[in-house]
Amino acid sequence: MTEQGFWDDVDKAQGVMQKSKALDDKIGSFKSMEDEFEEVEILFELSQEDQSMEKELKSKIEEVYKKIEDMKIATLLDGPYDINNAILSIHAGSGGLDAQDWAKMLLRMYDRFAENMGFKVIELDLISDPEAGIKSVTLKIEGFNAYGYLKSEKGVHRIVRISPFDTSGKRHTSFASVDVIPELDDSVEIDINPTDLKIDTYRASGAGGQHVNKTESAIRITHLPTGIVVQCQNQRSQHSNKETAMKMLMAKLIELKELEHKDKIEDIQGEYSQISWGSQIRSYVFQPYTMVKDHRTNEEIGNIQSVMDGNLMPFMNAYLQHIKNQG
Repeated sequence: MTEQGFWDDVDKAQGVMQKSKALDDKIGSFKSMEDEFEEVEILFELSQEDQSMEKELKSKIEEVYKKIEDMKIATLLDGPYDINNAILSIHAGSGGLDAQDWAKMLLRMYDRFAENMGFKVIELDLISDPEAGIKSVTLKIEGFNAYGYLKSEKGVHRIVRISPFDTSGKRHTSFASVDVIPELDDSVEIDINPTDLKIDTYRASGAGGQHVNKTESAIRITHLPTGIVVQCQNQRSQHSNKETAMKMLMAKLIELKELEHKDKIEDIQGEYSQISWGSQIRSYVFQPYTMVKDHRTNEEIGNIQSVMDGNLMPFMNAYLQHIKNQG
């Protein structure tokens, strides 16, 4: 066995162990709910005799309700790739500095969400602007069911606020697109004609020291028949970046194949549109009132700061229920 083959086997074993542990944790959560309900019953009986216990009872009921809601969401994650890690990309739309600043705000929001969930975030590609914000960023978010949760975020996100870049204090509307695909493991293989690929190398623009800046380790792959473009620059090794970019390309092609009900990748032709700018999935209104509304499910949250701090579960739950009802 080669050294690379050995490490591939190690990665696969770690993946199996991670999924096994996550499933054990899920089973443990169901069993622990029995203890939670018993505690609620005891507190209820005590509150009948001592009214001072009512506050503790109410707090416990709210805690149990939240756990039940989280478990309900987990049961909806039954798609073929829901348990996988997620590849999430953010692209600033039209609007100049406002849109780039909005893309950076979304990056922070997803970082906070991942932190709250105990997920690991790895930056794969970043194009920042020297004046403000970011033009685009691609992240790998590692964690059990990461794709299952984050697939609800795919689409155009709209912000309405008083622009910090407008001295007249006028309200501005800006857009950013979010694309989410699952990270595929080595067991998923699709045939891609090498002549359909245009592979470019370039110098990484992000942090990484002198080595990154002096070598063309970053990779950009264009799938010519569809126009899909993927790129990666987080590793110093050009080989590692190419491997990651190819996995991203395969995930996008599989998604597009299923979307167009095609039997083969070769049957897909035409320009690939990553996100339709015509219809936003969610609006974030900072002025004249505060409200975040998902236009697919009509889920609303008035506390916009909590959303920007990563509180996305209400939207994800509503979306998962929505697609389950449609199916």
